[in-house]
Amino acid sequence: MYRFLLTPRWWGINIFVVLAIPFCVLMGSWQLGRFEDRVDDHRTASEKSERDSKAAPTPLADLLPVDKDTSGQRAQVEGRYGRQLLVPGRKLDDKDGFYVLTMLRTGTGKALPVVRGWLPGTADPRRAPAAPTGEVEVTGALQASESASTDGVNPAGGLPPGQLGMISAASLVNLVPYDVYDAWVTLDRADSGMRAVPAAEPEGTGLDLKAFQNLGYTGEWFIFAGFVLFMWFRLLRREVEFARDAELGLLPEPGPQLEPEPGPDPEAATPTPGPNPSTENAPADPRHEAETSPRH
Repeated sequence: MYRFLLTPRWWGINIFVVLAIPFCVLMGSWQLGRFEDRVDDHRTASEKSERDSKAAPTPLADLLPVDKDTSGQRAQVEGRYGRQLLVPGRKLDDKDGFYVLTMLRTGTGKALPVVRGWLPGTADPRRAPAAPTGEVEVTGALQASESASTDGVNPAGGLPPGQLGMISAASLVNLVPYDVYDAWVTLDRADSGMRAVPAAEPEGTGLDLKAFQNLGYTGEWFIFAGFVLFMWFRLLRREVEFARDAELGLLPEPGPQLEPEPGPDPEAATPTPGPNPSTENAPADPRHEAETSPRH
């Protein structure tokens, strides 16, 4: 009954199934592993952020360049505040507002962007408090420069003078007349009635949309594997039923080819001319009889 499994057609089906199911399981397991890695990164980043907030500050020079290990650590640097800018479109506790960013000119000749706090509402330079004068010591969480892919970051285009879309050295290079560190700091304690901005997690360590996309892809690959197995059983069952019906003689046997019956012969169908019944029983014409009768 199962001899059909040795046919070339079923050899091809079986090879496809044997290769497709492990491939789908492998891809699903890989996507699941990506999701678990993101969960672990998120947990690690949260624990690191809590430790960094309690750790003693480290000189800025010892934490550069910023990476996943140094991002969020408390940095300490001295300098004088310079130009002040506003960063609109920033949310805090689901409320719209803006950052107050002031450039801190250090003794190295470079300036460090310092987010001194957050204010609700529309960005307005008249609402932003002035920065302290003279030499100051700044302590806050070190952050990497933002990129266009960072969640919640406004694009830099179309902003009025004195406002900034992204906090990065590339965005500040045309706004300030001095070199800028490729990093920024958010103060532990905000100045003059503003709210302190918490340190953001490094990119790729949060449970964002990409993380849940990995989880969705995991389910899709396992569904594909189940669908391949379902279709194989369905084809097998249909083939077994067909073979069983053939053994029991339940399949209709093809009958002999019937030749078409010959049609009527056109010559035989042509009527033979015969006597005209209308003239056969008609009375004789007296003139004709007179012509044909013998004369005496």
